[in-house]
Amino acid sequence: MSSFRALRLHQTDTKVPDVQIETLEQEALSTGNVLIANEFSSLNYKDALAITGKGKIIRDFPMIPGIDAAGVVLSSDDPDFSPGEHVILTGHGVGETHTGGMAEQVRVPGSYLVKTPKALTSRSAMQFGTGGLTGMLCVLALLDSELKPADGPIAVSGAGGGVGGIATTVLSTLGYEVHAITGRDSEHDRLKALGASEILARDDFARDPKPLESTRFAGAIDTVGGQTLATLIAQIQYNGVIAATGNASGFQLNTTVFPFILRNIRLQGVDSVHAPRATRDRAWQLLSENVTPEQLDASTRMIGLEAIQQTAHQLIDNQVAGRILIDVNA
Repeated sequence: MSSFRALRLHQTDTKVPDVQIETLEQEALSTGNVLIANEFSSLNYKDALAITGKGKIIRDFPMIPGIDAAGVVLSSDDPDFSPGEHVILTGHGVGETHTGGMAEQVRVPGSYLVKTPKALTSRSAMQFGTGGLTGMLCVLALLDSELKPADGPIAVSGAGGGVGGIATTVLSTLGYEVHAITGRDSEHDRLKALGASEILARDDFARDPKPLESTRFAGAIDTVGGQTLATLIAQIQYNGVIAATGNASGFQLNTTVFPFILRNIRLQGVDSVHAPRATRDRAWQLLSENVTPEQLDASTRMIGLEAIQQTAHQLIDNQVAGRILIDVNA
């Protein structure tokens, strides 16, 4: 069938888009050489910013949002992908400048895709989603820096979110002691269930640090940025490693050269949007090997297209946590 349902955003005279669930034809999709029968997407913070108008995410209207998707190839002119194969879509401006995953069909260039690991389904792949991929890329940054569990605890900021939650789960599965940083008291039990050894208050890190403080962590994964990242940097031990992604607390980073010079600290930025396919393949494979979808079930909430707008507002208002899975065919 050439027609399909989708959630689509239309430009208005205000900052808040007009959100409509529509039946569209394939001509409404962006260009690409692979057409996908989409099965699942997820609602990420960036999607919520776009849908609520709280952030300037959408560049071209009308737009189907959704920064990730998982489904089955319907047709393909890309030699790497054949009809019937299960694939995962993340990054590359999908849901921003290229029609995204909140639709029953998606069309993209094959370079945007990876094949779904055998251990995953479309549903379980989107239980991880872009947040899971980003969290795994952060973990890879620590692993590739040869940081070992015996070196000391790893701090994870924003642990209540999708990226931080996955990073906490993977690190604990691999034997690391994880100290999860969160601002929600209600998240403590869930983070303990994900494998966190200690729960730390976000307010203790959202401050202006001294250039050097007492060392507490062998490494860190930071999803918050701003003062939280600066405080983490001041507390990393000699030869420590930090993987930083996202900027929920702002773009600015006020720190000094002293931790990097005196402690040989390594700071690595992580961006899943433009990660090469080989890196994405490796990350998805390691996710499938080290975390079972069942570990995420308690943190997963399932919704359909009709519930996306309301849930997006709840996400912006910090009323939901964990993974929000979208069954686009429900």
